[in-house]
Amino acid sequence: MTSAFAKYAPLGLGLFFSTLPLAAKAQDAASSSVIEEGRYLAAASDCSACHTIKDGAAYAGGLPFALPIGTIYAPNITPDRQYGIGAYTEAEFSRALRQGIRRDGSALYPAMPYPSYARMSDHDIHALYVYFQNGVHAVPSAPPENKISWPLSMRWPMTVWRHLFAPTPEQARKNAARSFPSAAVARGAYLVEGPAHCGACHTPRAVTMQEKSLSSDQGDTYLAGGASVDGWTPTSLRQDDRIGLGRWNENDIVEFLRSGRNQHGSAFGGMSAAIEHGTQHLSDADLHAIAQYLLTLSPRHKNDAPWIYNEKTALALRHGDASQPGAKIYVDHCAACHRTDGRGYPPTFPPLAGNPVLMSDAVDSLVHIVQSGGALPSMKAAPSAFVMPSFGHMLNDAQIAAVVTFIRKSWGNNASPVTQEQVANLRKSAPAPVLQDPPVPTN
Repeated sequence: MTSAFAKYAPLGLGLFFSTLPLAAKAQDAASSSVIEEGRYLAAASDCSACHTIKDGAAYAGGLPFALPIGTIYAPNITPDRQYGIGAYTEAEFSRALRQGIRRDGSALYPAMPYPSYARMSDHDIHALYVYFQNGVHAVPSAPPENKISWPLSMRWPMTVWRHLFAPTPEQARKNAARSFPSAAVARGAYLVEGPAHCGACHTPRAVTMQEKSLSSDQGDTYLAGGASVDGWTPTSLRQDDRIGLGRWNENDIVEFLRSGRNQHGSAFGGMSAAIEHGTQHLSDADLHAIAQYLLTLSPRHKNDAPWIYNEKTALALRHGDASQPGAKIYVDHCAACHRTDGRGYPPTFPPLAGNPVLMSDAVDSLVHIVQSGGALPSMKAAPSAFVMPSFGHMLNDAQIAAVVTFIRKSWGNNASPVTQEQVANLRKSAPAPVLQDPPVPTN
């Protein structure tokens, strides 16, 4: 008599083996889905902007960062086992991202924004790990050695710094779970305070180099404008009318993060890279969530008079009166794009009237963009790239001081003047010219 097992075993084994390809396909699909989720999170976390040099292999490192202690170079984060992070376990990867501790146990410099990444969820860390191990091409190359003199090159003080100023993952995620007006605002807060680490640039730092606040509930210094980064000072993202986003609405913020330009201004410096590599790849839902969160940040300078357009300069230039210091330079070199009324031709050429960058106490961004020019790269939502040429070879320090002072005092901007000495000092640290005309012959 044939047993039931013997009778049905061939059928059972056949079904088992026939489902193996389906199970493998399901596993492959799941892995592919996680890789794509990680790819999206890498864009949201702006990884490429810091770890990819121009025309270099993706995530192979080598980008220099000039810090007060010296120059450090972004590491290789491809899955190469010798030079990258291919030998990292997921736990080691998580520890590096959220606690600033390398695989060998030494501390990372806080140029790595682990105080922000600390609030990232286990789910998102896993997706990032899967993506970097399976969705990124391994590149066997080592970045240059950091240029930091001893004893500042020692890493053990970073361990003390981390314990003093960086939250633990548990503390950060508890803070991230605080209550918000809506699910969208909560999502925007998670992205801004966590993966996107906006505060790393847009929040002022203390003398000990930590961000003065890491989230919106820790005071009005959060996103109130940062210190100079590679020659550019990030502006306030709070609702300050003159130097922040007080006159921007939700769609203005979304358009800027998607294309690098809107009716109020254009991206430059590090923000161009952050949009090119990062925010332009985010979903509409996430961009609107970020915008809704930023709109909840109250102004830090509540008593500042709002910006109101003043047509006095526009009327004078329209009638041929360029007698103000710097006015003739402005007409000759700037007005074709930014117009004599300072309103520009947005979103192609940004307005100077009411531009928060021009009314800031920090003048390095304005001076450097005149000295070195700026480039707005092509974006998916705005394919045309635009370049402002360098004028540093055409205008001397006195002329640049005159024209930027003219811009800062015109059209209701009413900002403080810029001196020739300030321009001369800033010329020493000016970024390389983006585009430069040949020198004018002297004979």
